[in-house]
Amino acid sequence: MKSTILYILVMLAILLTGCADHEKKLTFWIGGAPQEVDYWETLVGEFERTFGITVDLIRQPSSTDQRKQGLVISLEAEQPDPDVFLMDIVWLQQFFQSGWLQPLDPFFEATGFSIAPFFKDVVDAVDRFEEHYYALPVFLDIGVLYYRKDLLKQYGFSGPPRTWRELVRQAHDVQAGERNHNPGFNGFLWQGAQYEGLVCTFLEFTASNGGGIIQDGHVRLNRSVNDVALEFMRALIRKYDISPLNTYTDMREEEVRRAFQRGDALFERNWLYAWNLHQKDGSAVEGKIGMTALPQFEEGQSVAALGGWHIGMSRYSDMPAKAWELVRFILSHASQKKLVLNLGWYPGRSDIYTDPEVLKKMPYAGLLQKTFSRAVTRPNLPYYDQVSDVIQRTVNGCLAGKQPPAAALGRMQSEIDHIEDIYAR
Repeated sequence: MKSTILYILVMLAILLTGCADHEKKLTFWIGGAPQEVDYWETLVGEFERTFGITVDLIRQPSSTDQRKQGLVISLEAEQPDPDVFLMDIVWLQQFFQSGWLQPLDPFFEATGFSIAPFFKDVVDAVDRFEEHYYALPVFLDIGVLYYRKDLLKQYGFSGPPRTWRELVRQAHDVQAGERNHNPGFNGFLWQGAQYEGLVCTFLEFTASNGGGIIQDGHVRLNRSVNDVALEFMRALIRKYDISPLNTYTDMREEEVRRAFQRGDALFERNWLYAWNLHQKDGSAVEGKIGMTALPQFEEGQSVAALGGWHIGMSRYSDMPAKAWELVRFILSHASQKKLVLNLGWYPGRSDIYTDPEVLKKMPYAGLLQKTFSRAVTRPNLPYYDQVSDVIQRTVNGCLAGKQPPAAALGRMQSEIDHIEDIYAR
C-alpha cells in the first residue's frame, strides 16, 4: 500500500514538473534529515545567485529505500527530471547497468575539472565503470570505533584496543565494574539487526580477518576466515556476553548511538555522524569519548565499510550543461568545505582534510584520511539488493542461534550462487 501511494505521488510530481517551464529550471532531487535539506536550500541558493540558473530543489522522503524507489520510477520512465540527484553508494552499479547515468568525463576537459583531489581508490572502485566516471562523492562515510576515554583510564587501560581480542578483554573488565551501579551497561554495541547495516558490520568483521564478501570478482562467502569472523560475532553476544541479546533484534545505528550516548556502553561501532551528536550539550558522554579505527583479528588488518552519497546526472536530462555546472559547484573545494563546517559531512576530496579551519572541526581528520584510503566497499553488483537480502537474513539468523556459522555461510553461498546464475542467463 505504501509503495502504491509513493508511486502515485512521484508520478504526480513528474507530471507537475513536466507542466512547468522546464527550460528555465534545473531539477535537483535531495533527501536526508531536516537540517541537511535546509542547508541544501542555502547552498543551492548561492549557486542560483552566482550562475543565474534557477533550480527546483525537490525534497525526497528521508527513507533511503523510498528515495531510491522514487528515482527508479522517474528514470525508468525516461523523464527529463530530475537532472541531478544523489545516490547511495550501493545504487551506483544498478543505475549504471540500467543506462540511467550521464558520463561525466566529457565535462571534465571542457570545464577544466580535475578529479585529482578526490580519493582515487574510492572513485575508481565506486564511480568508474568501463573507463568512464558516472558519479563522484559528495560525502563519504566509514565505520569507526567510539570509546570511553574516561572509563579505559579508570580501569587501568592505556588506550583503545587494536585487536578484537583486546576489545573483549577491556569490555569484559569495564562491564563487570560498571554493572555494580549500572546493570544495563554493556561492553560493546554494534549493528546486528536484520537490515542493510548488518551487511556493513559483517563485511568489517570478515575483512578484518582476511576474508570478506567478494573474492576474485565473485561473491565467495563460504570460506574458513569468514567462519571464524561470524563465530566471533555470535560469541560477542552468546559467549563473551559483552553485547546485549537485543543486538540481533533491535540494534541499528540510532539504537546503538542513543544507548552509548546515555553512558550505557564502553565501545560503539557506528558511522561518523555520531561524533557531533555525542558531543552535544546534555550528552552523558560529552568530552569523554575518543574515535579510532575498528579492531582487527591477529592475522588481519583494520578495515571499515565504506558508505556515503554520490552525485550524478540523468542521461535523460534536457539541460546537461547546466546540470554539470550544479554538479561542479557542489563538488568544488569551497562548497565541500561548507558542507563540512555546516553539516559535519566528510568530503570525498582529500584536499579538504588539510584545511586549517576544517581541522578544527574534525579533530580526527588524519585518522579518517588514512581510513578512507583502505575502506572496503560492499559488492558493486547490479543484483546487490538480492545479495544484501540473503546476507541480512542469514547472518541475523545465525546471531539469533538458528544455525551455526558454517551452515549459515553454506546456505548464503548456495542462495547467492543461484542469484548469480539467473543474472548470467
